[in-house]
Amino acid sequence: MTTTGPGEVSAREAEVLEALGARLSNSEIASRLHISVRTVESHVSSLLRKYGVADRRALAALAGGAAPPEAAPPGRTAAPPGRMAGLPAALTSFVGRERERAAVLAAFGESRLVTLLGPGGVGKTRLAAVVAGDAAPSFPAGGAFVDLVPVGGGFVAQAVAAALGVTERPRQPLEDAVAERLGRGRSLLVLDNCEHLLDAVAGFVERTLSVCPGARVLVTSRERLGVPGERIVPVAPLPVASDAERLFLDRAAAADPGFTADPAVVAELCARLDGMPLAIELAAARSASLGADGLLATLDDVLRLLAGGRGAVERHRSLRAVIGWSHDLLGEEERTLFRRLAVFTGGFDLDAAVAVTRGGGRGPVADVLGRLVDKSLVVRRGGESRWRLLETVRAFAADRLAAAGETDETRRRHLEWAAATAAALEDRPADGWRDDFDAVADDLRAALAGSPPGPGAVPHRLARALGRLCYARRFLTESLDHYREAAERAPDPGEAARDLRSAADGAHAVAPAGHHAFESLLASADRARAAGDGDAVAVALAAAVVTANRFSAGFPAEVPHERLSALLEEAAAAGDRGDPVVAALLAAAAAWNAGREKMAPDPVLAAAAAEAARAAGDPVLVSAALDAVSTAAATAGRLREAYRVTRERLSLLAAMSRDDPRSAPEITDTYNMAATYAVATGDLRTALETARSALEDDLLGGHSYLSESSLVLPLALTGEFDEALRRAAGMWDGWERAGGPVAGWMSPAVAAVALVHGLRGDDHRYRFWRARATQVSGGPRNHATFAAFADARVAVHGGRFGGAADLVGLVFTDFPQGRYQTYARAAGAELAVAAGLPDAAERLASAAAVAGENDWAAACLARAEGRRSGDVAALTASVAGWERVGARFERACTLLLLPDRAAEGRAELAALGCPAPA
Repeated sequence: MTTTGPGEVSAREAEVLEALGARLSNSEIASRLHISVRTVESHVSSLLRKYGVADRRALAALAGGAAPPEAAPPGRTAAPPGRMAGLPAALTSFVGRERERAAVLAAFGESRLVTLLGPGGVGKTRLAAVVAGDAAPSFPAGGAFVDLVPVGGGFVAQAVAAALGVTERPRQPLEDAVAERLGRGRSLLVLDNCEHLLDAVAGFVERTLSVCPGARVLVTSRERLGVPGERIVPVAPLPVASDAERLFLDRAAAADPGFTADPAVVAELCARLDGMPLAIELAAARSASLGADGLLATLDDVLRLLAGGRGAVERHRSLRAVIGWSHDLLGEEERTLFRRLAVFTGGFDLDAAVAVTRGGGRGPVADVLGRLVDKSLVVRRGGESRWRLLETVRAFAADRLAAAGETDETRRRHLEWAAATAAALEDRPADGWRDDFDAVADDLRAALAGSPPGPGAVPHRLARALGRLCYARRFLTESLDHYREAAERAPDPGEAARDLRSAADGAHAVAPAGHHAFESLLASADRARAAGDGDAVAVALAAAVVTANRFSAGFPAEVPHERLSALLEEAAAAGDRGDPVVAALLAAAAAWNAGREKMAPDPVLAAAAAEAARAAGDPVLVSAALDAVSTAAATAGRLREAYRVTRERLSLLAAMSRDDPRSAPEITDTYNMAATYAVATGDLRTALETARSALEDDLLGGHSYLSESSLVLPLALTGEFDEALRRAAGMWDGWERAGGPVAGWMSPAVAAVALVHGLRGDDHRYRFWRARATQVSGGPRNHATFAAFADARVAVHGGRFGGAADLVGLVFTDFPQGRYQTYARAAGAELAVAAGLPDAAERLASAAAVAGENDWAAACLARAEGRRSGDVAALTASVAGWERVGARFERACTLLLLPDRAAEGRAELAALGCPAPA
């Protein structure tokens, strides 16, 4: 098997990849390979990173071809060659074009954007596919071939993402996910048939090339993009005296193996067809019935009026004339099906063809479809029971449809087919539906866009289904657009209220989430009010109050407490408290809105909200209420309680549908808070496991700065310095590609990178990343607890005691967002001891008062006490504490303080690339 990916793959990883291709679960893979599930998870994470794909499904698709491990040196496989996803399968031989092939490959040496320019039917697509296949070995990061014929103007990124197997993530727009995939190395993207999307493609290409220095783009179009640096390779008709005749004879022999013809007749035929490949193939398809002489006589009549010019316009007109001639030779039922197939923008299967044909059964339609394929007017996709019309042919068929007066009726049937297809996809089991959705997505979008404006039952069903399908497919922003359109299309305000609730839920998977979710919830309440549904009003308004308090960071300006209190009063008056869902949401809103400060729920009311949610029996409501409980506990300094409650939230995720936007806020928040509280309590091993699980999650995983930031922090604290720095580079690159937003939640991870450099004695990189921590947080006081801890810990390790008193005073300040306060105070107390400050004993006592909430802090304070008093028992207890939390670096530093084990400590520090402390 052959696969793609920019890095080298170990023999064990190749075995795991092969098992993923067989659709085995992690536990099944572990059993087959006699390794632990955790080891399997680690290999899967590594494969996702190396291949630059988003999820297990994409890895399984790649597993269709990995080089076996024995093909490389023992224990390793060779770096696999690039794979072009979506490359069209060749169903016929390729004739000629040696000059153009060489020109494109040469152009890539001088330009990162090459455009194959020529009229429709001249063979640009086939040439691009052949060139992409030729060039693939030169692009080890792989790439994709993307047909843009069925794509609408707003969906270029979706088409590329579907081909590459990447998806949108929270705080990472789809365009960024595509750029991240293409930016992992030298990659090739082919965008075929761009002429109807020139502005959209030009913008997409410019952005991609600007952030992906190793990427090359090959475009086929009838017009140039006009992007700076674009290199044009003209694609002319085939030379009549050679390649055009070879193509005709090859295709005629395929239609009639016994075909023979006078070379002079063939030469005249190809000359009359201007060497246009599509025209030649259409004519050759008739050779079995007409013979060469009959073809020439018939075509001569058809083309006589076009004589006298052979410029590009005349060639295009002559091609349409040949299509018209081929159409005129069809029987009536063939003409009828042919023109009705024009409503499909992309490919279609037999059921779809039947759906747009009044009264046609599968058997008769299949028979007519086969005849159209034989005549080269319809193309069957290799290896699939799907067909398509080439764009030039489809344009002609659309004209015939309009001339027959059937456009509106056929579009209506197309819309009904689209709504039924979308509904069927919603009901499909988890495996396999995504590929089927990708195959029809452009037609579903086109059917909705082409439906009559305003409310309507069928377009509403389609818009709502597209919202759900796009969310499940992780086209998150598009999903929101469809839910909002569904609200506009809804036949009654009650249905519109439901759609707007879904839009609000889905907004939590798109950043910034809070404000958009809040506005959608208020709009939902308005529609519910119009429908006379008091419970729906209460649910929407209560959810809006919770959102404004719980996710306040996602608002451009804080919503005043008075406004939220008024909304809560209205919700309480509108809803029936006897309804469990209404009661649960009202209780949650009351807890979050009890005080004027955001993110500070009342602990008693939060506990009541959790009980109300449990009574409702909805895991989403329970998780949201438990977040209020854990936040209240953390605000009061009870970190272990907050961690315990968050682990309960983590256990609820399995009961939530990953394809339903209602789960979005809980999935995204729970993983983040579980990793955060694990670190905050010093449970570093679990923090690593949780962060790695988030990387494998199909909603969060693969995100270069959201998921990676959760992993960098525990890696730094456990002493896994090399991996921490590797992941830090990707984390920062992803943040910059997203436009460098203020991301205070990422500041501790960035400060952790500074910590690693400081502990390794690299003062320049320490200061560099320390400044970045302030930059990403938006100011020196936001999320500064961990940064202050890093300063104190580096000062102790490096023996930098000049400003120790001021730094100790700083770390004992009450910081906002103080989840890492125990780290800062423990490190500050140790700094006070190491620097010989007079208040060292007082600082130790103060830090010890909260150390029970954090195992890391407890081990640090035991070491500090051992430093102060020379107590060997305290130092030994510290070593045991570091071993429990898995902090290799800290254990080694502590061993240095035990004379009989100092050599062991020095060896461990050397292995970690760190100098011994001062």
